[in-house]
Amino acid sequence: MDPRDSVVLGLGLAVCIIVVLANLMVMIAIFMNRRFHFPIYYLLSNMAAADMFAGIAYANLMMNTGPWTSRLTKEQWYIRGALIDISLTASVANLLAVAVERHQTIMTMQLHSKMSKRRVLLLIVCIWVVSIFMGLVPSTFWNCECDLNDCSTVAPLYSRKFLIFWAVLNLLTFFIMVAMYARILYYVRSRYSSPHTSEMNHSQAVLNLMKTIFMVLGAFVICWTPGLVILLLDGLLGKDGHANIYEKFCLVIAECNSLVNPIIYTLHDEEMRSTFKSILCCPCRGYPGQQRALSPVVDSPSPEVVFQSGQTTQKLHFMVSFPTVSHISCFRVTHCHNFTELEGGLTTSELAFFFLFFNWKYSLPYRCQQWLARLWP
Repeated sequence: MDPRDSVVLGLGLAVCIIVVLANLMVMIAIFMNRRFHFPIYYLLSNMAAADMFAGIAYANLMMNTGPWTSRLTKEQWYIRGALIDISLTASVANLLAVAVERHQTIMTMQLHSKMSKRRVLLLIVCIWVVSIFMGLVPSTFWNCECDLNDCSTVAPLYSRKFLIFWAVLNLLTFFIMVAMYARILYYVRSRYSSPHTSEMNHSQAVLNLMKTIFMVLGAFVICWTPGLVILLLDGLLGKDGHANIYEKFCLVIAECNSLVNPIIYTLHDEEMRSTFKSILCCPCRGYPGQQRALSPVVDSPSPEVVFQSGQTTQKLHFMVSFPTVSHISCFRVTHCHNFTELEGGLTTSELAFFFLFFNWKYSLPYRCQQWLARLWP
């Protein structure tokens, strides 16, 4: 093996490993942090899965290109190309799904969609079914085995007509997504231009999330457009287009896109950044979203129960949270180091009674509390 090929292979595989690990960390962060348990983040997690799949596809490409190309069988040729096709189609379909979800959510004045988890899962399954189908199209019926003059120079055994169709379809999808996001940003800025305090927090959250998604879309379009243009030129001009000269350069740019998204999340999303730190540095302390500060918008005050005996004072803080989406209550107990040996003669059963009593009284939804107030003022 040529030393230059060994260096290229080593660097390429190292980048692929980093891509896989970085996107795997994004998926773990979204799974572990409860504040990310919304449809938009599930779709971004699926996009991270597509980028992780792209890292695997590029690793396979690195090990089956250059001096190893002549050893490939026809089936290996199709597998190598199909993996790249599947990863690109999955990424494009995910971005399109995110665009539709954001458009529907923003236009209805919401931060997160009310789409159920079952529908999100069904949407993700459909994305991968379509991606796998598009990856298998060239190997099943749309190839140039029966017409060698129609073969591509960049992707041998692929029909030039298929490359034209695939490139135009993806470029058209890019244009539609950019137009949708531009309309969303214009609507958000015009809708929340008035400085009403009741809408400032909501508008800032919407803008921050939209900026992150728009950066992901922009990076994807910048990284993949050159490759799609090369495929389009190859399909239209064939050998006269000399598309194979720029093939490797475009592949490198496309591979970088799978590494860009985790960097965008880290630099632009503070909650994602803190979750990454928790995963890497101190996993035993828990994750953001499981232990978070109270919000003046969605959290209610924290009633205290104080036990005093001699010089010892123990406080039990019952924190009651009402998320705006599900209105599910939760409470947390802090600053109580020994529940069974409190001074003053409290037994475990008596302390358990206080826990259940205050949790029952304060953690019921707001409407139930109103109903109880009539019976027990």
